Amino acid sequence: MLNISGINEGYVLDHVKAGTALKVFHDLGLDKHDYTVAIIMNVKSNKMGKKDILKIECPRGAIDLDVLGFIDHNISVNIVKDGFIIEKRKLTLPAEVHNVIKCENPRCITTIEQELEHVFILTDPEKEVYRCKYCEEKYIRK
Repeated sequence: MLNISGINEGYVLDHVKAGTALKVFHDLGLDKHDYTVAIIMNVKSNKMGKKDILKIECPRGAIDLDVLGFIDHNISVNIVKDGFIIEKRKLTLPAEVHNVIKCENPRCITTIEQELEHVFILTDPEKEVYRCKYCEEKYIRK
């Protein structure tokens, strides 16, 4: 049996869709920090069959939960302090995301003004449709 020790402070991301932990790792920008991260893939799960888990040793607030909610709002987030889970959060689709999606419209101002943030606003929560703040280009979350 594999044994991964606990973390003192940070996040445990549970119920990550099997095989997607590395994508979550990169989308959260964890490769740009020196946080200690344990990625456990294809773990048996009664709820999902198989799942991935990420344990991230980092300061609280270092993870953008809106980005995580956009990536997969079914992920369970456990916030850890002093080695104990102090809070469990269920994610939802964020109302607005910054620099997660890039606008595909070649006429959008974000293609010319490289310093502008790519901002997308949730316009249809049922169908998970976001639109560019500047040009209204549609992005459907898959």
